[in-house]
Amino acid sequence: MSESSPNSGRFPFYGPQGRLVLVDSALEAVSRGSTTIGIRTPKFAILSSQIKPTHPLIEPSEKIFSIDYHVGATGSGYIGDILQLIDTLRLEAQKHKLTYESPIDTDSLAKHLSTYLHNYTTYAVRPQAASIILAGADETGVQMYQVDPSGTFFRGSGFAIGQAADMALDVVTKEYSADLTQQQAIDLSKKAIEKALGEKPIVETGIVLSGENTFHKIPFEKGN
Repeated sequence: MSESSPNSGRFPFYGPQGRLVLVDSALEAVSRGSTTIGIRTPKFAILSSQIKPTHPLIEPSEKIFSIDYHVGATGSGYIGDILQLIDTLRLEAQKHKLTYESPIDTDSLAKHLSTYLHNYTTYAVRPQAASIILAGADETGVQMYQVDPSGTFFRGSGFAIGQAADMALDVVTKEYSADLTQQQAIDLSKKAIEKALGEKPIVETGIVLSGENTFHKIPFEKGN
């Protein structure tokens, strides 16, 4: 049996408090990533993510992604891991469409990603250091999920991940209303990111609309 085998006894899966050591490390990596917000109302959901400054000659990394015409996603953590998870979601959406001749629902995508990430926690390998927020509109209405490196997923109306996520989520929680307009939700997400970072950020945003069941990106601009 090789030294890397999960049954070899050489790898400390659990810490003293019964926590998964590598998952905790992955969550720590997420907490150092771009501050990222998801806000959902019955009529729409928006995804907003900070674009971290780069070298003037380097184009910034994309932070808002289309999974299918009716579903979008964003993430925080290692950008390479985020991109791999985005490709995994896109592939699952295409498989479903080819198999069932209908678009996949957001709940099924979240559960697929949850299972995919959970599999990394059962072997002595590095978990994906990324958390993902999914937003989609389907027959069940507008839905939004957060999926963590452990495979744990949540459905809700407001999420924040990345740097100073607790502070950002506090801003969203205090000012959230199901009656928010699209612009108010976008402004709230930018306010939450700015509050968390203590500076005016560059933010990329995407929105999915009920009824239209379409997801599209809004060009990023300097925070006001």
